[in-house]
Amino acid sequence: MKEGLLKFWLKQKDYRKMSVSTIKSILKTCSIEYERLNESRLGDRLTDQMHVVEALRKPEAYDEEVEQIELKQTHISYVFLTKNFVYKIKKAVDFGFLDFSTLEKRRFFCEKELDLNRRLCGDMYLEVVPITESADVVKINGEGTPVEYAVKMKRIPEENIMTRLLEEGKVDQKLVDRMAKIIAEFHKKAEAGKRIGEFGSLPMIERNWRENFEQTEEFVGETVSPESYRLIQERIDEFMRRNVALFAKRVAENRIRECHGDIHSGNIFIADKIYIFDAIEFNERFRYCDVASEVAFLAMDLDFKERSDLSSFLVDRYVNYSGDRELELLLPFYKCYRAYVRGKVTSFKLNDPSIGSEEKSAATEEARAYFDLAANYAKHL
Repeated sequence: MKEGLLKFWLKQKDYRKMSVSTIKSILKTCSIEYERLNESRLGDRLTDQMHVVEALRKPEAYDEEVEQIELKQTHISYVFLTKNFVYKIKKAVDFGFLDFSTLEKRRFFCEKELDLNRRLCGDMYLEVVPITESADVVKINGEGTPVEYAVKMKRIPEENIMTRLLEEGKVDQKLVDRMAKIIAEFHKKAEAGKRIGEFGSLPMIERNWRENFEQTEEFVGETVSPESYRLIQERIDEFMRRNVALFAKRVAENRIRECHGDIHSGNIFIADKIYIFDAIEFNERFRYCDVASEVAFLAMDLDFKERSDLSSFLVDRYVNYSGDRELELLLPFYKCYRAYVRGKVTSFKLNDPSIGSEEKSAATEEARAYFDLAANYAKHL
């Protein structure tokens, strides 16, 4: 679409006679028009979805007995909670790195989410269910034409989320040891190979860091200090230059795997067993990574929550179960990366018009804390 707009503009005049500034102006205009069209289509798609969302707020839309329905939203999902189950619908959005814009794509990624998450919590992820419409009746597993799809999951009580258990002092070394063993065994079985290995190569890692720095430039002086921004860039670049052979060795030894992609305390339930859920299905680049990066995410999360004792214990036990001694050489680097990404994503809330001033103020403080942590890791590279 953006390319089509550009061709239209260039047909109007001979671009070979244009100045650089004129061409830049045309490119900017095309970009603005593209964004307007994209926003318009996004609005239409989300409006079309709303009649399904409204229908699912009523008990008669379910193929189970329902007394109460709770709706939660993220920027990419509608999540409906009943007493026993969770139904997750993907929003009809296209953010570039994520594309749920068509019904077929949403069905595909529902199936992908089911398959990926069954690796670590199979009995929690149950099935992909069609949501049908017939004679203006919208129903899960009903008659008629599928108008949406949902991932159906077993509901785990919120009091079992690891984030809350950490706050309550209910996470100990015994639990962390179990997690380390689960993650190490998961990584041993996870898919590897030449194509996946490319995502852990130094050029790809450099690309990820460049993207981070470009996307946070606007927040320098607001959520990340100029000093931290420069320090992290300098230390990261220096570390990558010094360790070219190490990154190549990780790729050669198949340490780059099809990982979970998002292991932190907010994606772990501790109930009758440990459930590590919500693996990233929508973008391979976020899922294919060095196992050291995956371990570093949870370790960083524990550091952030002032449980560095459990963070160190997690790494020690993971190394023991996996035999991956070199992981510790990369740990500060990947901890820095994970903390920086969390700071970046939290900073994005400041540009969200649907978020109030109080929440933005809290997001500012949280983002600063993540960037400060990233800078601290960078100092030890």
